[in-house]
Amino acid sequence: MPVAESFQGFLTQFTLPDFSYIGHSQVWIIAATLAVVASVETLLSIEAVDKLDPYKRITPTNRELLAQGAGNMISGLIGGLPITSVIVRSSANVSSGARTRTSAIAHGILLLICVVSIPKLLNLVPLSALAAVLISVGYKLTKPEIFLRKYEKGWAHLIPFVVTIIAILLSDLLVGIAIGLVVSALFIIWRNFRAAVFHMQDGNNFLIRFKKDLSFVHKYELKRLLSTIPENTNVLIDLSQTNFIDLDNAEIINDFLDNATYRDIRVTLKTVPDSKVQQAIKAV
Repeated sequence: MPVAESFQGFLTQFTLPDFSYIGHSQVWIIAATLAVVASVETLLSIEAVDKLDPYKRITPTNRELLAQGAGNMISGLIGGLPITSVIVRSSANVSSGARTRTSAIAHGILLLICVVSIPKLLNLVPLSALAAVLISVGYKLTKPEIFLRKYEKGWAHLIPFVVTIIAILLSDLLVGIAIGLVVSALFIIWRNFRAAVFHMQDGNNFLIRFKKDLSFVHKYELKRLLSTIPENTNVLIDLSQTNFIDLDNAEIINDFLDNATYRDIRVTLKTVPDSKVQQAIKAV
């Protein structure tokens, strides 16, 4: 931390930006990276603090990001570092019994007073002590009970959570969050893929019910299921709960309807009258 010998020396620490670099691509790349990292860190801190809040209040994320953006613009114009919400200070406020946003304002004012008045003393604080504080807060946020709760909710909750933590530790916050989002998206697609189609057999009677919208990810499952229907059977295709069906799936269903008579398959189609799904089936 820079130490100023006088108040005038403290004022010289404020610098204006060099706008001659405004068109440099590297400046915009770094700015975009910092914006994404700071926004992600803020949103994660907000979610963690909301869970720690004994009053279970919900922080307005849009207002928080707007305030952060305004603060970063002012900080950048006077030569300051990027600003973001930090879980350490927020959790310390919650643990100390703070109830309102005044605690965060008072915290910032006290930090400013300390930086101006006792920078030499602050530089004497061992980094190991600060690391111990971070490790303690991190343990409280990822203690074993949290892993157990994730495990009880299922692998779709546990695996993305563990992968995100490991990826952050092995790389950095932005890369780790990106990897976690990709893994979570894969689980969401797989869950929707498996839960969209329901089928049941009772002798020569088959029921095929679609409980969700049919998109391109369900094309293979739908085609495979219809191909397993044997000859000389009765099939009820229930599309009454489906609000959307893409053209590929509509074409597969229509092909099955056209070929059903040649295989002695009697098909009953259940749809909502004059719905988009019914129109899509007829249009293909």
